[in-house]
Amino acid sequence: MTSLTLVTGGTGTLGRLVVPLLRDAGRRVRVFSRGGHAPQEGVEFVTGVEFVTGDVSTGAGLDAAVRGADTIVHCAGSAKGDEVKARNLVDAASRAGGPHLVFVSVVGADRVPVVSGVDRAMFGYFAAKREAERVVAGCGLPWTTLRATQFHEFVWTTLSQMSALPLVLPTWAGVRFQPVDAGEVAARLAALALGAPAGLVPDLAGPRVYPMEDLARDYLKAVGKRRLVTPMPAPGRAARAFRAGANLPLDGTDLGGRTWEEFLAGRAK
Repeated sequence: MTSLTLVTGGTGTLGRLVVPLLRDAGRRVRVFSRGGHAPQEGVEFVTGVEFVTGDVSTGAGLDAAVRGADTIVHCAGSAKGDEVKARNLVDAASRAGGPHLVFVSVVGADRVPVVSGVDRAMFGYFAAKREAERVVAGCGLPWTTLRATQFHEFVWTTLSQMSALPLVLPTWAGVRFQPVDAGEVAARLAALALGAPAGLVPDLAGPRVYPMEDLARDYLKAVGKRRLVTPMPAPGRAARAFRAGANLPLDGTDLGGRTWEEFLAGRAK
């Protein structure tokens, strides 16, 4: 029988790109998400893909979802609570046997200190991802973890929210990003899921580093807005680490090919 791969968050920004890659590689794919996306739950929506409903945050539906899966690609991330999701998934996967767990984390998870309330309010995502990494690495299951930089879509959404203010678009002074194409991350995750467990693999980042102010000006030009780009210092140790480049990849990182400019050009079509 063809191997079955479970993709959590399979309808999100990343997961929806991973699913067809696995299907086209000959895998049966089961998508686990909070919303029903098939005409009837448990019925194949497209060839080789089954949609099931549940919530990795609470564990609801996970035992049924992981049953029979040889591999799990965990894409169900969010701004907070990733460590809880990882524990719930690991617990269910452990009860189901020993599937290969493929997890996507964030570059800098081990280098951005989150020690104060201010740190947690602004950068708690990094602490949650780091704890989720520990859960995966210590679960006793075969595992692979890929750290990636922020997606182009994340930068776009962040700047869109910041530009909702009148007249100005505030940015984090001294902060740089090296955004990566979500499709390239999806391709790497699919390849890892098709391969043997590899532990912590080389990071994946975009091809160029950009000051946040430049990203903001590019965004404003792309959407036709006028705002004064205003760098503002952010308090806390995590913000200081960001200014020092803790969110940027180290030597030995794999680089994608699609630039921020190419992403913007695609949005403009």
